[in-house]
Amino acid sequence: MQSFIHHARDFHSRVISRADERETFGRLAHGQSPEALFITCSDSRVVPSIFTGARPGQLFELRTAGNAVPPYGAAERPSGEAATIEYAVCVLQVPDIVVCGHSHCGAVGAWVRGDDLAAVPAVHGWLTSQLAEPAVLTRGHGGKGETRQADAAEEADEPDVSAAVQRHVRAQLERLRGYPHIAEREAAGQLRLHGWFYAVDTGLVLEHHAGTDVFLPL
Repeated sequence: MQSFIHHARDFHSRVISRADERETFGRLAHGQSPEALFITCSDSRVVPSIFTGARPGQLFELRTAGNAVPPYGAAERPSGEAATIEYAVCVLQVPDIVVCGHSHCGAVGAWVRGDDLAAVPAVHGWLTSQLAEPAVLTRGHGGKGETRQADAAEEADEPDVSAAVQRHVRAQLERLRGYPHIAEREAAGQLRLHGWFYAVDTGLVLEHHAGTDVFLPL
């Protein structure tokens, strides 16, 4: 924690000492116009700004356990996730949404393995309500190259987990299309949805190609 404190204490002086940084952060004070809504896992090993090169103001981030997106109107109760998505699409009018799963995902891995989550009831409840049944996430999808397209990302991961994460990403893209404002903007050509898979151990990023239903390197 102390290293974070030192960095935060010195950050102000680093910003004001450089003209380009002063200008960048000064503009941010007047509003934001992010280039994408980036939905990913809460996992500390997944840092979008590192592997995308994004600067402050470029990504509007939503992080949830297992990068899960609640269904539209779930239980007719508002949620922070739905509010974040709605604000990004309707107010900020982001042109792109990325759903990014990752290798070695603890949430998806625990779910598909059937781990005992009795000690963490909130986690169990979230996974139960947001993820597909384990059998759905681990069975063959039937598309071309169902799990083999991720070979390079699976070397140090459980192949079943990587394949399950990729199916889960597909499912979240379809769930997003259940949001009327997203469906309308996508149909009008004003919004693009992307499915990504990030390999924690190698930094490799794969993207889902809808036409062939496979994940391939960017």
